[in-house]
Amino acid sequence: MTRQPVNLSTLAATVTVVLWALSFIAIRSAGHAFTPGVMALGRLAVAVVALVAIVITLRRKRLRSAFIPPRGRALALVVAYGVAWFGAYTVVLNWAEQHIDAGTAALLVNFAPILVAVFAGFFLGEGFSPPLVIGIAIGFVGVVLITFGGGSAHADWLGVGLGLLAALLYAAGVLLQKVALGAVDAVSATFWGALAGLVVTLPFLPAAITEVGQASAADLGWVVFLGVGPTAVAFTTWAYALARTDAGTMAATTLVVPALVIILSWLLLDEVPTGLRIAGGALSLAGVALTRGLIPVPRRRSGVPRPVARGARVESELKEHEIEP
Repeated sequence: MTRQPVNLSTLAATVTVVLWALSFIAIRSAGHAFTPGVMALGRLAVAVVALVAIVITLRRKRLRSAFIPPRGRALALVVAYGVAWFGAYTVVLNWAEQHIDAGTAALLVNFAPILVAVFAGFFLGEGFSPPLVIGIAIGFVGVVLITFGGGSAHADWLGVGLGLLAALLYAAGVLLQKVALGAVDAVSATFWGALAGLVVTLPFLPAAITEVGQASAADLGWVVFLGVGPTAVAFTTWAYALARTDAGTMAATTLVVPALVIILSWLLLDEVPTGLRIAGGALSLAGVALTRGLIPVPRRRSGVPRPVARGARVESELKEHEIEP
C-alpha cells in the first residue's frame, strides 16, 4: 500500500487555525497577571525577535536588503496598519478578554470581515451586491444576538463593547494592509507592521518591568507563546498555505476558529458563551460566509450577460489578506 504524501498546504493551514484559536485561550489565561498594554508589549517584543529569525531564514540570499524598510506611501501604510492591528487591536482585545470569555471574544472578532465589506463598499467604491447586502444583514443580526445574549459569569457589557471595537480595528487593519501589499511583500509587511505595533506599545514598558517580575513562569510562557505562535509562526504558515491554495478555501478555514475557541475554552477554562450568543455567532459566521461568496446564491437567468462588478474583483483580493489575532 502506497503512502499518500503529506499535503503541506493543508498542514500549514491547520497549524495557522489552531494557533489563532489558542491565542484567545492564551490571552484569557494570562489576563490575570498582565494588564492589556503590558501583554501586548510582551507579545510584540517576542514576535519581532521571532520574525527577525524568520526573515533571515527566508531571505538568506538577499539578507542585505531584507531589513530595509519600505519608503514613502508604502511605509506610511505599513505603519498605519501596524498601529491599528498589531498595536491598538492587540491592546483592546486583551482588555476585552478580561471582561468576556474567549469564545464570545472570538465570535465578536470574526464579525470583522462583515465590517471590511461595509467599509470597502463605502470607501473603495465596491458597491453592495444583493448577496453582500443579505450577508451583512444576517451578520448584524448575529452580532445583536451576541451583544444581548443573556447574562453570564464570564461576560459583561464593557467586554462586549471592547470586543466590537477590536473587530472594528481588525477591519481597518485588513483594509490598510490590503493597500500596503500592493507595494510590499507579505513577510516584510508583517515584520515592519509588528515593529510599528511594538513601538506604539513602548509606553507600557515601565509597568511591564513590574508585572514581569511578579508573573509566574506559566504566565510568561503564555506571552512568549502569543508572540512566537499566533503572531510569527501562524502568519508564516498562513502565507505558505495561501500561496498554494485558492483564497475561497483559505477564507473558509478561518470560520473554524470561533468553534475551536469555544471547544478549547470549555475544555481548558471551563467557560462557554450562552446559547443565545453561540446562535448569534453562527448567524454572524453565516453572514461572513455569504459576503465572501462561500455560500452560493441562485441567480436569476437573463438573456443579457451581466458584467463582473469591480467590487467582486476587489472583494476576491481582500480575501487573500485577512488576518486574525
